Amino acid sequence: MTPSEFYQQQLAKNKAQRSILLNRMRFLRIVRLVVFLVVSVCAYFLWGKNLLFGSTIGFGIIAFVYLVFRYTNVKVVKLRAETLIEINERELAVLKGDLTGLPTGEEFNDDQHEFSQDLDLFGESSFFQLLNRTQIADGSRKLAEKLTSNDVNQIVDKQDAVKELAQKAEWRQSFAAEGALLKSRVSASAVREWFDNYEAFIPSTMRIVVPVVGLLSLAAITLYFLEIISGSHLLIWFFVGGAIIGRYLKKIGKLATHLGEIHGVFQRYSSLLGHIETETFNSKLMRDQQEKVERDGHKASELLLEFSKLCTSLDQRNNVFISIPANGFFLRDLRITRKIELWISKNKDIVGEWFEVVAEFDALNSLGNYSFNNPSYVFPKIASNKAQMEAIELGHPLLKTTGRIDNDYKINVEEFFIITGANMAGKSTFLRTVGLSLMMANNGLSVCAKSFSYTPVKLITSMRTTDSLSDNESYFFSELKRLKIITDTIQVEDHFIILDEILKGTNSKDKAEGSQQFVQKLVKSKSTGIIATHDLSLCDLSASLDEVKNYYFDAEIVDDELFFDYRLKNGICQNMNASFLLRKMEIV
Repeated sequence: MTPSEFYQQQLAKNKAQRSILLNRMRFLRIVRLVVFLVVSVCAYFLWGKNLLFGSTIGFGIIAFVYLVFRYTNVKVVKLRAETLIEINERELAVLKGDLTGLPTGEEFNDDQHEFSQDLDLFGESSFFQLLNRTQIADGSRKLAEKLTSNDVNQIVDKQDAVKELAQKAEWRQSFAAEGALLKSRVSASAVREWFDNYEAFIPSTMRIVVPVVGLLSLAAITLYFLEIISGSHLLIWFFVGGAIIGRYLKKIGKLATHLGEIHGVFQRYSSLLGHIETETFNSKLMRDQQEKVERDGHKASELLLEFSKLCTSLDQRNNVFISIPANGFFLRDLRITRKIELWISKNKDIVGEWFEVVAEFDALNSLGNYSFNNPSYVFPKIASNKAQMEAIELGHPLLKTTGRIDNDYKINVEEFFIITGANMAGKSTFLRTVGLSLMMANNGLSVCAKSFSYTPVKLITSMRTTDSLSDNESYFFSELKRLKIITDTIQVEDHFIILDEILKGTNSKDKAEGSQQFVQKLVKSKSTGIIATHDLSLCDLSASLDEVKNYYFDAEIVDDELFFDYRLKNGICQNMNASFLLRKMEIV
């Protein structure tokens, strides 16, 4: 089944379910109205017959509350079905190349990063926008961290996790739908920070005081109904309980307000963790994550649900018919608050890890979804020879398949490619294709190629340097700083280097000499990489340095029209097109 067929199937299934649920909600509304009317009529005719009247009212209240709960539950399931409809409609649009409305990840842009700015990793029509399917803020952050991490460890384990998630399409969508329903003004990171800074205020003596007061209250109420003590004695005891709890009411009220804001976070995270706990995973990375969500034999989802229920119980203090007698006689709010504080004390150190596991799965879901959407892509193999990177029909994943020109490409460790070519011939696109493919491979993703093998290596680039007016920094100095960062970095650890037209901010003679010296330095350091340039003199280095190889992208002028084949060729470009374009556009 193709991805398109799967999404269409899921879309039809969830639309059918939504239709059934809408009819069920309509039916429950009618039944609820009928129950109300029947009970009202019966109560009218049974007025004065205390037992029958009371029984009818009691039955009506129970039936009405049950129907309200049923309606609410069906409404939640309908909302989930509608979320799945949106998910599948969005995937069908993406398969057609439409990224409208998807997050761009602009907030993760960093022009000082080793490669993200040069590869258009974030922003409009970026790789992040194509890839990202995270549903929670921490998941988006985690995904951005993965893409920019430059981590070359556990490549095979990463691939196994992505492959496994790619095959769990329905589970991924179910997890994503649950995440999409997580609506809270409070972020998970804010909850973690609140837990870390929380200071308990219920004294340990309440461990004894609360149950003792409760037992004495039961005794007092029993004695009152046995007419052994009077109502005034019972009232005095009620005020004693009120005095005890009154000292803490302000702090409890503040706690209840805050818990009311984060209650939804725990409900949804409990559900998301439940999805993780109940699924069977075989890949090492997934199993390692799964093992983090169990503590002392208890599942994280159960513990979070327990805390969520405590929050709900404390929230009921706003119901005066419950809170006034329950607090006066049984110190209800103190008892619940103490349970909440005990829960926080016991679990606050691990809650952050649980949230991180959910964020990790949210991020990995995007990788699995991407691989599922591109079944023709291949998972890179680790090279067994000196090849740094070897690919057949390597293409840029953001270009439409129709009309995209793919290239065969092989570069060995410690080789440096000089790539020349006319304007718009495809040099920069090829450089970004190589860089993006390397980043994808390091993250365990399948890449846009017929075959791909490589030696895992970190990436660093200099392709899009800008000047900075705010820092009073010229374009040339900014570029020099970038090149300095590259030379310092490769002294510490090997990196694959991608450069595009370096030293643009100086005159031609100075640029040629400086570029040659810089490439010579890179070759001497046994670095591997590629540099695109219009400076043909740089190609002369291949005569004196065996590590330097020349490649080019060509352009032809036929019948006064410019043609590009976007094919990487061995050698040096001889055809340039700037003068032709100036004449063609009547600029000169």
